[in-house]
Amino acid sequence: MIEKTLLKRSNSSQLKAPYVFHIDSVSISFGKIRALKNVNLTVNPGEILFITGKSGAGKSTLLNLLAEDIKPKEGKCIRSRSKDLFVAQVFQDLKLMENKSCEENLWVSYDPKIYKNKNEFHHDMAELVRVLNFSDNLKTKIKDANGGLKQKVAMVRALLAKPQVLLADEPTAALDKESAIKLFEVLNFYNVRKNLTIIWASHNRDLVKQFPGKIVHLDAGNLVYSGHACFI
Repeated sequence: MIEKTLLKRSNSSQLKAPYVFHIDSVSISFGKIRALKNVNLTVNPGEILFITGKSGAGKSTLLNLLAEDIKPKEGKCIRSRSKDLFVAQVFQDLKLMENKSCEENLWVSYDPKIYKNKNEFHHDMAELVRVLNFSDNLKTKIKDANGGLKQKVAMVRALLAKPQVLLADEPTAALDKESAIKLFEVLNFYNVRKNLTIIWASHNRDLVKQFPGKIVHLDAGNLVYSGHACFI
């Protein structure tokens, strides 16, 4: 069920751990393919981290490691065990309900533990939908939606769940430049106002360099650069 896969949370909302993720000398192989090679990385609460690199560089593998979908046989990946940590995922398999409308997919995120009532949830949903410009498409079934609309729905659904951490894998791949920039602006707002930790994999370095944050660049599984975008 999508609800169980995407919306795992505890009762509290404040992140207290000193880090969100700590990767220590991790290497991951798939058969003879070395997807990650001796990677070291620490992600702190409230950071924006862009993972860049060409196709096959290891971006998706790194995100799957952070999501605990794969386990390293070499090295270790420590994820904050704070009971307050809630991680939302928007990966390339968007896990949308194809026979449901965009709006019905968004309502999956409604949780009475984090919203006073359905009116509050609807207000937040309507505002995000307005900003990302798909108010007229709420009744469209996912099976009839284009790739860009599907990505917008998946991102809004994740934000409506009020996570402490967002993992996203190429979520602007099907968006035009204007829509992609708007989405970045929304996420930057959530980072500044709600201390949302964002880890975003993208091959488009020219786009991510327009926004504040840290870049981790992968090349054939190697972490070859970690720092601010202006130096890459």
